[in-house]
Amino acid sequence: MFPNSPMFPEASSALARNVDELFFFALAGSVLFSALIFFLVITFAVKFRRRHPDQIGIVDTKSATALEITWSVIPLVLMMVLFVWGTKVYFAISRPPSDAAQYFVIGRQWMWKIQHPEGNREINELHVPLGRPIKLTMTSEDVIHSFFIPAFRVKADVVPGRYSTLWFQADRTGTFYLFCSQYCGVEHSKMSGKVIVMEPHDYEVWLASAGPGAPASLSGEALFTTFACNTCHRPDTAARAPLLAGLYGSQVLLQGGQTTLADDGYLRESILNPATKVTAGYQPIMPSFKNQLSEDQILQLINYIKSLKAAEPHISPAESGAPRSTSSSSKPKGL
Repeated sequence: MFPNSPMFPEASSALARNVDELFFFALAGSVLFSALIFFLVITFAVKFRRRHPDQIGIVDTKSATALEITWSVIPLVLMMVLFVWGTKVYFAISRPPSDAAQYFVIGRQWMWKIQHPEGNREINELHVPLGRPIKLTMTSEDVIHSFFIPAFRVKADVVPGRYSTLWFQADRTGTFYLFCSQYCGVEHSKMSGKVIVMEPHDYEVWLASAGPGAPASLSGEALFTTFACNTCHRPDTAARAPLLAGLYGSQVLLQGGQTTLADDGYLRESILNPATKVTAGYQPIMPSFKNQLSEDQILQLINYIKSLKAAEPHISPAESGAPRSTSSSSKPKGL
């Protein structure tokens, strides 16, 4: 809609069209009622104007209960429609699909640093495949920024010290503008970039031509060893810290009996301020890595921890109900 207007770039995702439909419904309602009120004010001002100096206002009035109910119920119904519709669109925008490819974005004055799941890195450019849901996990190294792609109708603040997420699924190839929509300093206007949507095959070719990059989990594994995290987070009885395999996405029991979800924010807080939420059964002996790790390194570590899967439980034949072997090879030798 309005492809040549800078205010309304052509919608290039399903979410964008949903946002547009909601916006124009609200705009149409506002215009309609504004025009109606304006018309009635002018009409009544002319009809009931004072016609001569001795004329006084109307004293004898009649109750119009039906009219009052009508002009109360109709706006209520329209507002409820707008509320339910807006809630549905909001939830669709704020809940990325479970199969979305996860990209990492770090904002800093005055650029966007982006890393692909395959490890490829870009600055102020984001190449994505057509028709695939893309989830962006974002943070800032300095001040508040805001990641805004007008053609997809998505925008999210990027705040220091926390993670925010944004997702989209482009359904049209091309190059689309990317902006920082939050004033972030003297060169704020230069903090822009491009989102290049490509056919899936072309995207794979681009990944290969851009050169192999180390996946975030591999970079995080190297950092995990470099900072000696593996000396405490061990999968054996000598471990002095919780087991990390299968931790992400689970509920963690804390000292004091509270529980918390092990999401990106929890992992980040545990790296920078480990004494804030101590896992039950362990001592607060982990040092803080604040001011030792960059935001990029923290993201690598978190992604590595997320890649650690819990070991499959071993089930013996007796526990599984399978019949025991009676062949001679299973008998103890020498008896």
